[in-house]
Amino acid sequence: MKPWILLLLLSLSISSNLAFQSDELLIADDEEFGLEGGRPSSPSPQIPSRSTRKRSSDSESDSRVQFALEHAFGDSSEFSVAGTFTARLKTSPHGGQTLTKLRFSRNDLTSIEKEKFKKLLENDDYYKIRLPSDVLNAPGRDYVISSVKARCLPSNGLDEHILIHMEGVNVLAVNYGAPGACQYPRQLKLPTKWSFHSHTVLKHSELAPR
Repeated sequence: MKPWILLLLLSLSISSNLAFQSDELLIADDEEFGLEGGRPSSPSPQIPSRSTRKRSSDSESDSRVQFALEHAFGDSSEFSVAGTFTARLKTSPHGGQTLTKLRFSRNDLTSIEKEKFKKLLENDDYYKIRLPSDVLNAPGRDYVISSVKARCLPSNGLDEHILIHMEGVNVLAVNYGAPGACQYPRQLKLPTKWSFHSHTVLKHSELAPR
């Protein structure tokens, strides 16, 4: 074989080997940098970010309301604070307002009030309570009054039930008394404990805006 033919075949063989090695490097580079077949791979779909800010709950937008329960003894027209109601003022999207989550804190009877209560029992007289008719503008001029014979309250303690009928933020009526009917005879029966056991219920009128 002639020398120049041998040199030509040798040159072609070297060129073929170099080309094969170059293709391998390109594929390796593609895989290392996230490429396939020389084309960029499709980017991962982006998940839309969600706001982590919390919505304000209804209770956060509600305001707190306080109003007093007042009491008087017998024929006296002098009322004094006997306890405090605390409630949430809930405002509806339509602008109506109602009270929710009612809580009641009763004051302890003073020594003078205990003596007045004993006289009610002796005379078979009435124990009276009153609430403001508009709890948002208390104290006002208008009140809702309820009463019960003092002898109906004594038990192991002074058990009282207070049922408040409301239309919006206005007190329509108050039912006050002991649980069940008054069955105590007309005789002096002092309570064994001079502390009130209060049970309160808030009832909204069907006409009240929600």
